Amino acid sequence: MATPAVSVTSDCIASMLRVGSSDECDHVVQVLDLKPRGNDARKFLFMANDGASKFVAMVPTHMSDDVMNGKLENFGLIRILSYTLSGSEKSRGIIVIKAEIVSSSIGYEIGADDKKESKAGHPEAGSKPPITLQPKPEKNGSSYVMSAARVVQEQFGNAAPTARMGISRRVYPLVTLNPYQGNWTIKVRVTDKGPLRTFRNARGEGNLFNVELTDEDGTQIQATMFKDAAEKFYPKLELGKVYYISKGSLRVANKQYSTVKNDYEMTLNVNSEVEEALDEKKKIPEFCYNVVKIDGLGPHVNGRELIDVIGVVQSVSGILSIRRKLSNEEVPKREIVIADESKKTVTVTLWGDLATNQGEKLSSVVDESPVVLIKKVRVSDFQGVSLSSNPASIMQINPDIPEAHKLRAWFSEEGKDAHMVSAGASLPGGGVRTGSRSIFADRKFLSDVILPTVGDGKPEYFNVKGYVSYIKPDQAMYYLACQSCNKKVTEDSVSSKFWCEACQKTYEECSRRYIMTVKFSDFRGEAWISAFNEQAEALLGMSADKLSELRSQDVESKVYSRELEKVTWVPYVLRISVLQTEYMNEKRQRITIRSLSSVNWEHESKYLLEQIASMKKEA
Repeated sequence: MATPAVSVTSDCIASMLRVGSSDECDHVVQVLDLKPRGNDARKFLFMANDGASKFVAMVPTHMSDDVMNGKLENFGLIRILSYTLSGSEKSRGIIVIKAEIVSSSIGYEIGADDKKESKAGHPEAGSKPPITLQPKPEKNGSSYVMSAARVVQEQFGNAAPTARMGISRRVYPLVTLNPYQGNWTIKVRVTDKGPLRTFRNARGEGNLFNVELTDEDGTQIQATMFKDAAEKFYPKLELGKVYYISKGSLRVANKQYSTVKNDYEMTLNVNSEVEEALDEKKKIPEFCYNVVKIDGLGPHVNGRELIDVIGVVQSVSGILSIRRKLSNEEVPKREIVIADESKKTVTVTLWGDLATNQGEKLSSVVDESPVVLIKKVRVSDFQGVSLSSNPASIMQINPDIPEAHKLRAWFSEEGKDAHMVSAGASLPGGGVRTGSRSIFADRKFLSDVILPTVGDGKPEYFNVKGYVSYIKPDQAMYYLACQSCNKKVTEDSVSSKFWCEACQKTYEECSRRYIMTVKFSDFRGEAWISAFNEQAEALLGMSADKLSELRSQDVESKVYSRELEKVTWVPYVLRISVLQTEYMNEKRQRITIRSLSSVNWEHESKYLLEQIASMKKEA
């Protein structure tokens, strides 16, 4: 029997909007205006077309790869097998949960004019042929899609009611949840669990804790429990296990405190239902991460969001104790330096348990150059760019993930012999956040910076454009540093070995690290500015060890002085910090280079034109 000619399902969009959601349906629609959803490269929106009407819809996550490899494209046809509606009445959308590709691009938009027929029942000349589609597979076919509720029903049909939460209502993907929905049930894995903490505020005090929940599509959300709910669910929610959760509430996420990328955050109360799911654990990822390359840290500097980073450990410092000013409490601290395929390095400061426990493990295997994955670290502009852990941070040593294996292979083949450069040394503008204009944010003249009120109480940050006008050739320029932790070492005059107070070890060799001052000038003023190792290396174009060797061999200091003079009167854009300090009861202003970059004259010209246009408007 011939396969019937089938096109889009007539008026199915009106039906979907009327019904609201369905676990099992068979609606064929055409894909139009396919595009990414915001900045998320894994999520896509499209206009669903049924020939009579169109409506915005979201591509299911499991079909994201089909979009990126071209299998699903504009003018193609898909069969929607499961869906729900999301959003308010004014901004609704169809969230497609399960679907399958029916046809690649047919080259035109299906509409009222595509299937006109004459009164005699014959197609008009020039009309496009109908699209032949395969009928929806039956249950025993390989493409049969079973709803989450049906899965739970079949696997837990005889279980207690509380263990069958998925039966009474469908299981929702996290991406479909919003604060306006009523009852929902989600199936998620606990991929991170914070400690039980105590809080105090105007309403009283109590306990709270956070968990990070991940569903089958890899979407994550942070859930928080307070007081009685915290006491109830803290022992119940175990790291790594899968649960059905319902009767929670959602609100817009506070990005300052949220540790996952989601527009919403969840709160579970004492009446929320949480039951362990014993089925299909492997379908939900056990560990989710979104790695940022070291050379891509610039846009995240001083941002509120936490990021994940992976790298090969280059060095591990000894452990130090830092006393907090507010609580007078001593906190352990340790610094590690990591590198990746970009041949850039970054310093990561580990605090608390990460410094003592994981840090000690790293210290014992540092000679093997282990790979570390660190989740939820904050990016600051210290030394141009640096990373810092927090209580929510997680570190894995030599994780069994593709990125780690790829990094290990790179390091073994070429990375171990590659010349590494600090990521902060060439980061334009230090706290860069967006585009070419970022180096013009906070742009100041030196006459504005050197005022006695600037930097009083806390450091302030600016970008300045000018020239290094002078470098004192007889200053110290550098110090003897530990090759492990970069702290200052002292040389034993008898044994010629070097003692590191921070590491509590004696070393045969040491390295030199810059700590120098330069006079920086613009047409409005000048100031003495401190430059540390990464920034000074970028400025002078050589390491402190190389400069020391040149200085020692140059008896008359001619070559040495000439190298310093090469740097002067070259235009730079500096990202600087300004802080008022006190020494011997006298206030002094300390200006430090955080990063530097060469002047891009094209961007400078555009900036000047913008400034001129702004002045004309104000005039």
